[in-house]
Amino acid sequence: MSHAASVHSLWTMSADAPQKIPAPHIEYAQLSPTLIVLGAAVLGILVEAFLPRRTRHPAQLLLTCVALAAAFAAVVALAAGGYGTGKAHAAAMGAVAVDGPALFLQGTILLVSLVAVFTFAERRLDPAAHGRPVDSFAAQGAAVPGGRAEQDAVKAGFTTTEVFPLMLFAVGGMLVFPAADDLLTLFVALEVFSLPLYVLCALARRKRLLSQESAVKYFLLGAFSSAFLLFGVALLYGYAGTVTYSGIADVVNGSVRMLDPALAATTGNDALLLIGGALVLVGLLFKVGAVPFHMWTPDVYQGAPTPVTGFMAAATKVAGFGALLRLLYVVLPGLRWDWRPVMWGVAIVTMLVGAIVAVTQTDVKRLLAYSSIAHAGFILAGVVATSPDGVSSVLFYLGAYSFVTLGAFSVVTLVRDAGGEATHLSKWAGLGRRSPLTAATFSVFLLAFAGIPLTSGFAGKFAVFKAAAQGGAGPLVIVGVVSSAIAAFFYIRVIVLMFFSEPKADGPTVAVPSPLTSSAIAIGVAVTLALGVAPQYFLDLAGQAGVFVR
Repeated sequence: MSHAASVHSLWTMSADAPQKIPAPHIEYAQLSPTLIVLGAAVLGILVEAFLPRRTRHPAQLLLTCVALAAAFAAVVALAAGGYGTGKAHAAAMGAVAVDGPALFLQGTILLVSLVAVFTFAERRLDPAAHGRPVDSFAAQGAAVPGGRAEQDAVKAGFTTTEVFPLMLFAVGGMLVFPAADDLLTLFVALEVFSLPLYVLCALARRKRLLSQESAVKYFLLGAFSSAFLLFGVALLYGYAGTVTYSGIADVVNGSVRMLDPALAATTGNDALLLIGGALVLVGLLFKVGAVPFHMWTPDVYQGAPTPVTGFMAAATKVAGFGALLRLLYVVLPGLRWDWRPVMWGVAIVTMLVGAIVAVTQTDVKRLLAYSSIAHAGFILAGVVATSPDGVSSVLFYLGAYSFVTLGAFSVVTLVRDAGGEATHLSKWAGLGRRSPLTAATFSVFLLAFAGIPLTSGFAGKFAVFKAAAQGGAGPLVIVGVVSSAIAAFFYIRVIVLMFFSEPKADGPTVAVPSPLTSSAIAIGVAVTLALGVAPQYFLDLAGQAGVFVR
């Protein structure tokens, strides 16, 4: 065969080939919650571009609330249609799972975000600047703190309404994250929800330098954790020759032998599997704030605008633990003997460090940050249980915890002095006499964090510890109970400080919020008490939702 003929035959083959490229098959209806949120985020950017400044804030608020409510309705419709149980499958060519845990966590994230939007939109807490209402966000994010541009922006009454589309992009990423069914989707979702959060953290109206510092810390450490995750993905691909969860799980179990002669040299090399799995775990543990990957948490929680802190603390944990559960229960169940001891260690250290270091904190937001680290440890106890009860208890705990956190940070936005929010604990002394209602609601949230009966915190902790004990992790439960006792000390200390000490003459005042923040706090209290008094329905719901699609 001559050279020309061989080139010609190659050319005809390549000309024939395009007809054989299969079109991707995408189930739009089953991905609708995510698509609605991301579509609304794009619309939000168009609103920023085309609407006059006056109308942007109400338009963005309406758009965001409608989008989140519609997405939640879509999740409920999917669950009612049986996609959480019998019809569970991997959609979008196996990239995204539509199953019980995914729908339960997506519903939780959407509800929490909807309540968080109310705190974002609050404009009554600060005194009006130049006759215009102001919110928690910088007048102009790009202006140098304290510079002329910032003063001009405040005088002109600018507001950063971009926070709404940014938040929607973050929510879109969080919806995909716990449902991702291959490692590349997981990584893309991680970036989609992390990048908007880095920006949101830097936009505080008061204490802007502290806010920008927190955003830079979060960004640098977040970039490191993303790099760990990506490196782990590469190694797992080298090990299994595929990035899909089910494909890797099959190779781990040994049910698939040779996939591809080109990968024969590396496939099945356990060193790649162990190191890759560990690196992906590091990336996920960073997101949920587990020790020793927790160093960013207190700084970022303290520096970010409080509405963003509340949203981030509640929603990121739900997304992160969802992805962690799916990785451990779907991809690496065959490695259980390898990862369980490691997760035991991480859970124990996380519970103890979170509880002990929190005792020394003097700032409310830092205290809540260390408390969130301790709670990550409690949730990990449920993850370690490796049983269906473990999954459902973690789902329940995440739902309960996220509303308590959101409510607690919403209350923090109300306590103010001349410099903005008064977050130093000494300023909260005697708050119960000055504003009994605010102090009482904050006490409800603190008691829920402490796990006192009749609050959602108790029901969640009980479920998680019970699952861990049945899963053979008795010592872990003992450490958890000891940590809870240490944690209860500093929660109760704050309550004592508010109700049993004299208010200072120059102490902070409690701002009267608009119905937005009031309803956010009221929803938080209602969910906390409802899940505490009658948790059974929600525990059953989490139990039905606790089966991962393979």
